[in-house]
Amino acid sequence: MSGPLAGLRVVDLTAALAGPYGTMMLSDLGADVIKVEAPGGEVTRRVGPLPQREDTSEAEGPMLGGYFQSINRGKRSIVIDLKTDEGHEEFLALVRTADVLVENFGPGVVDRLGIDYATLNAVNPRLVYGTLTGFGSRWAGESPYIDWPAMDITIQAMAGPLSVTGTESGDPVKIGPGVGDIFPGALLMTGILAAVLEARTTGIGQHVDIAMYDAILSLTERIVYQYSYTDQVPKPIGNTHPILTPFDILKVKDGWIAIAATTQLRWEALCRIMGKTELISDPRFITEFERSHHRDDIRVILDEWTAAFTRDEMTQMLGGKVPYGQVNDIRDIFESPHAWAREMLVEVENPNADRPAIIAGQPLKFSRTKPDPLVRAPFLDEHGDAIRQEIARSKESTDE
Repeated sequence: MSGPLAGLRVVDLTAALAGPYGTMMLSDLGADVIKVEAPGGEVTRRVGPLPQREDTSEAEGPMLGGYFQSINRGKRSIVIDLKTDEGHEEFLALVRTADVLVENFGPGVVDRLGIDYATLNAVNPRLVYGTLTGFGSRWAGESPYIDWPAMDITIQAMAGPLSVTGTESGDPVKIGPGVGDIFPGALLMTGILAAVLEARTTGIGQHVDIAMYDAILSLTERIVYQYSYTDQVPKPIGNTHPILTPFDILKVKDGWIAIAATTQLRWEALCRIMGKTELISDPRFITEFERSHHRDDIRVILDEWTAAFTRDEMTQMLGGKVPYGQVNDIRDIFESPHAWAREMLVEVENPNADRPAIIAGQPLKFSRTKPDPLVRAPFLDEHGDAIRQEIARSKESTDE
């Protein structure tokens, strides 16, 4: 492996989306991420969509579904049954070789399995132990919800985003991507890397805890200060912004566009492009503050203007001049020169399929320590023998 995290060994006990997304980030950056799976494999191995095949005969060998492939690329898989004495001992031997362990089990599971932080810290004092749950570990704050299960939509509901995401009528709408999972997963990796840096100085690891609720409340920071300053509860307001204007989604002849000309210079540039320079000196729109109080008037003006043009025509007029973008679906993104130029759409091997899988790339870029191109997700226990040999060599080296 190459990349800025080359040489870092991560034991990955995570499942579903939040944890595997975070450990995938470490793998993308060069860490050796060992995905420990129970017999039968992690649940998302059985989730589609499965690869397309023109040949309708049964595939020769296993297939990798899109869900699993996307967030488990570059990892190695080993099957260990943590519920058996033999599996438990084998797992502890693996932990002795690791720098990091990440888990997102439900409340109480690590204690029942005998793989809690205190136990593994005694085995490997330099281990950084990352935990991701819905409402956090007891040592970090005794939440009344600590034993509740959690998923993306329930966290979006409880931590604030759904209270401000939705139509102007007030109906809440879930944020499309699974931010309730993905942001906590990415944030946990930030904490883990900070702890790894500290452990390399002190030789002592620590427990890093992320609650999905906490992460998403921090992501929704605007409603916190708004309520603190005004005593008013922010509500859904569609695609606009409660403070800045114009900031909206607008209909054109063949779809939708986004415009956010919120500063004075951007607003004046937009007025000139529209051929409506008189709006610059209009008392209703003279400052950012005045414009925020005449949002509806601005929306009427913009609706009338944009309705006469197509998306491409709007791009010609506005692209690069004011904050602007077409509302793209994934077909548009696949045709985007940016997405391919930035390697945000990448091909990986897709066994027993007619074509490679295309998955979302890694947004972090490095000028010197560039990771290797992404490789596919592992088959179940694909690397079990190799990892066991590595554990044995490490033990022999330690015993000498």
